[in-house]
Amino acid sequence: MLRFQTAGESHGQGLIALLEGLPAGLRIDFNYVNRELKRRQGGYGRGGRMKIETDTAQFLSGVRHGHTIGSPIAILVMNRDWENWKEAMAVEDHPETRAKYKPLSPPRPGHADLAGCLKYDFREARYVLERASARETAARVAAGALAKLFLKSFGVEIASHTVALGEVSVADDHASFEAVLALRDREDIMLACVDPDLEARMKAVVDRATENRDTVGGTFEVITRGLPVGLGSCAQWDLRLDGQLAQAVMSIQAVKAVEIGSGIANAGAMGSSVHDEIGYDRAQSRFTRKTNRAGGLEGGITNGEDLIVRGYLKPISTLRRPLESVDFETKETVKAAYERSDICVLPAAGVVGETMVALVLARSLLEKFGGDSMEETRRNYQAYSDQVRRF
Repeated sequence: MLRFQTAGESHGQGLIALLEGLPAGLRIDFNYVNRELKRRQGGYGRGGRMKIETDTAQFLSGVRHGHTIGSPIAILVMNRDWENWKEAMAVEDHPETRAKYKPLSPPRPGHADLAGCLKYDFREARYVLERASARETAARVAAGALAKLFLKSFGVEIASHTVALGEVSVADDHASFEAVLALRDREDIMLACVDPDLEARMKAVVDRATENRDTVGGTFEVITRGLPVGLGSCAQWDLRLDGQLAQAVMSIQAVKAVEIGSGIANAGAMGSSVHDEIGYDRAQSRFTRKTNRAGGLEGGITNGEDLIVRGYLKPISTLRRPLESVDFETKETVKAAYERSDICVLPAAGVVGETMVALVLARSLLEKFGGDSMEETRRNYQAYSDQVRRF
């Protein structure tokens, strides 16, 4: 079973991703992994931290001579900003430097600050925010890059784009998968919108938020093409792939809602205009759908169409114009603390969305086809593909 975990704090020495379960023999493109990390850092509206960090992945285990060897893979992403935080985030206790510990108080609305302080019995939020921070997603993206490389070896491609930012949105039928792929491969990420005119309007929204010392959210869409029919299951609630994907994307910091296909619009429509009619392509020996409102999933199982997942991102919680909060000691109303932050993170959130989708899909593919080596997994995959074509 493929599983991953991350460790590390936002201003600690670095972040670690531990990925276990990839078969032996997968070739690792290290430039690709580092480019994925770069994509996560890009986009219009990012804050000062992105000018400090240049994320690169250092592989500590599980890869030899460019290929996976079947053992757990450990990846380290160093924090360059650690030089400025050595005393504030020191592992050992040095009483003489406690004045440099950079406590953060009062708690900031919209963050994990207050709930975390009450949970862990802290009187200031530094140790809560350090782990709750979206900086943690750098480790996820490093692990997810390997999941993408694994899926790519089976012809599966994943890409994301911004479908709404503030009040500006892209028409549902506007973005082809080819256009979204072109966005993924370009160097200038900007706001990851397929329509240049709409992207310019989105940029103006970010500029307005910057001027007002505010933040702005929106919606990103992750599209996956090339999946086989039959990943996931309808047999148990926790095996349904739609539920697993929703949980994974919802786990991204600031995501407050997840949609698969046109699920939100479907809820207000009649059934006759929602369900995707079935056809058959004799030339390709495969079943087809005239539409894809289900987003590639039926009954928690992939149906061979593009898998479409959207994440709805709230505006970033750290405001340069702080909201009201309460002082921990006096319980008096005060302004919330401020710490360096972004204005808009939608393109980066889309990259993290790709990561979470890739990790779930790679796990599901391995659960179905198994294999301790890539050769074994490919053999099982091919046998199943032949079976489906003979149906």
